Amino acid sequence: GPCPVETSGTRAKFTLSNSVTEDWSAAIICNNGNVLSLSVQSPANARIGRYFLTMESQDSSIDLGEFILLFNPWCPGDSVFMTDERKLKEYVLTQDGIIYQGTVEYITSTPWNFGQFEGGILDVCLLLLDTNPKFFKNSDKDCSRRNDPVYITRVVSAMVNCNDDKGVLYGKWDGEYDGGISPLHWTGSVQILRNWMTAGCLPVRYGQCWVFAAVACTVLRCLGIPTRVITNYYSAHDTNSNLIIERYIDEKGMSVNKSKDSIWNFHCWVESWMTRSDLKPDYDGWQVVDPTPQEKSEGVYCCGPAPVKAIKEGEVALKYDVPFVFAEVNADVVFWIKHPNGKQEKAVYPSQVGKSISTKSIGSDTREDVTHHYKFRDGSPEEREVFLKADHQHKLTQKPQTDLDLTIKVSDGMNNGCDFDVFAVITNRTSVEHFCRLMFCARTVSYNGVIGNECGMKDLLNVTIPANQEKRIPLRVLYSKYGDSLTQDNLIKLMALLFEYQTKDLLLAVRDIYIDNPKIKIKILGEPAQNRKLAAEITLHNPLSVPLTDCLFTVEGAGLTDGQQIQQAVGPVDPGQEAKAKVYFTPRQSGLRKLVVDFDSNKLRNVKGYRNVIISPAPK
Repeated sequence: GPCPVETSGTRAKFTLSNSVTEDWSAAIICNNGNVLSLSVQSPANARIGRYFLTMESQDSSIDLGEFILLFNPWCPGDSVFMTDERKLKEYVLTQDGIIYQGTVEYITSTPWNFGQFEGGILDVCLLLLDTNPKFFKNSDKDCSRRNDPVYITRVVSAMVNCNDDKGVLYGKWDGEYDGGISPLHWTGSVQILRNWMTAGCLPVRYGQCWVFAAVACTVLRCLGIPTRVITNYYSAHDTNSNLIIERYIDEKGMSVNKSKDSIWNFHCWVESWMTRSDLKPDYDGWQVVDPTPQEKSEGVYCCGPAPVKAIKEGEVALKYDVPFVFAEVNADVVFWIKHPNGKQEKAVYPSQVGKSISTKSIGSDTREDVTHHYKFRDGSPEEREVFLKADHQHKLTQKPQTDLDLTIKVSDGMNNGCDFDVFAVITNRTSVEHFCRLMFCARTVSYNGVIGNECGMKDLLNVTIPANQEKRIPLRVLYSKYGDSLTQDNLIKLMALLFEYQTKDLLLAVRDIYIDNPKIKIKILGEPAQNRKLAAEITLHNPLSVPLTDCLFTVEGAGLTDGQQIQQAVGPVDPGQEAKAKVYFTPRQSGLRKLVVDFDSNKLRNVKGYRNVIISPAPK
């Protein structure tokens, strides 16, 4: 810090001795004429940051240099200590990973280059700490708390967004990204953090939840805190803390009487590993830290650290922000249907929030489901006990039983550029015939739940469901209808509304579907070796009925591309033809690496792909 003092733990004075101790200490390990080699020991609870080392004698002072001290998860006395070597490799040392997107029924894998050890990134992370408002308010107090991962993660959560400070990312969700870069175009954190530093701490435009989470993951891993990115499907944003998300729609699925509450198709945050000395020992371990600016916590747009165990157990009084995260995975959803005559009616809807909570597995690119860390089994006595503890009365209310069931099913081949069928499935569980009206619509939608244009509609006034039978009603979704209005998230929301004439039951089924992009093919040419030039051949097939223009491949990889993005434009690509590019790079680090590729064009946007490459070490 600018004014280091011993009482704040930001300055230490110690004498040379024969051996080091567990506190600040130094010992001579070699005295070779004019060269004196020292071993300097720091305590496990030392403040992280940049230190200057000076040797003083009675009549002189010599600057020995500087060093940067980080959290040490290999040290048993450190508050981020982790015992499992495989976890340490994955959550601290690995510079790339997978972030999960798509829908709960069709989970997609997005590669990401965290790049926490790329050149200059540590300097950016230290600058981030020194730019936070708490540092400017009281630098001594701020620096004195930099041995506490609870404090550090809270600062990082606030500083990754720019809502209250000179934070890294400007969030934008409206689909208009003039003056910046679409959140979906980013493939890594390195360029974002460097751009922020180069611009004098002006926010980088633009980010959305997975970008905020990925940048936070880079910063926290760089500082030595084990961290992983988490995706929660059907994630609730409960603005009034009543654990109920109320949605108001008309008969065609359009939002009306907009509520501030929302359901995001998915939402990303990070988990960081630490002890919670401010809480009971039961709540050590993984903590939710969410840098996406959603609600204020203690007057600042940040969230966490919230113990995952406290979220599961409904301990909503614990620090920090447990009620908000509890709602994200447990809130109930209520749909109100507004009819043309102005009447509002509550629909019977099987609420689904907090599904398939996902993270990348240790040592592989497969998905690990961690939902059981956050929630007890649906309908279990433990779940009921948690809802009682959290005063979640709506979840405890018995849901109404109906004679009919309504679900939505889809067909294979929901690929960008194709027409496809979806089905409203009505099941009659009684021994009598039922007569209904069915409204079945498809609309484009953003991942945060904002409804777009209609791309399919069917309104059937007279649907007969025979006793003890099932009826499938198809809806054809045409590329000519969805192609121009599909959001960058490639999502379509299907809504089926069923009105039973005799019982007056109103049933609703909702399903989001992901429109699949073509796969990027990546071929490595030559033998991958450290410090040897390598080429990658990249191709993408145009499945659309129109040409692709403004085509651009963007390539990067930690340890592969010198911390830089490689961009290559290609000419127009006719229907059925391939976009092709060849890029060259020189790997600087050996081992397993990820080459991450993004393809952008006027019609196919932000298509992602990656290739794992094993780089052999340079000969000695």
